[in-house]
Amino acid sequence: MAKHERMLRNDVDTILARIDDAVLQGSSSARLEDSSDRQIGTVRCAVRVYERFSMVGGNRVSLSLTAVGDGTETFVSAITSGGSQAVFFKINTMGEQAFLRYVVEAMDQLAAETSAS
Repeated sequence: MAKHERMLRNDVDTILARIDDAVLQGSSSARLEDSSDRQIGTVRCAVRVYERFSMVGGNRVSLSLTAVGDGTETFVSAITSGGSQAVFFKINTMGEQAFLRYVVEAMDQLAAETSAS
């Protein structure tokens, strides 16, 4: 399992659009499996679950993304899972790290854009 969390100064929709593009364009086998959106007052919570085939591990890897935001203050958590073929312990998590890299790069871009403005 690999995880990356960060506070961003963007609204939830902007963040989701950027990450969705990064994940789906980053791997030809990636797809959005399901999503959930809820707003309570001014707080928005969005969950996305992506999956892709990992050539390295010869199996599927999932990425769960949660974004919770109030205006332009948004917390994003991305967690990958899968990619290991061992029964009792995890080996070969390179597929998870590679999948997470698309999200980290998108978040880096968003953070750079907001700090420049």
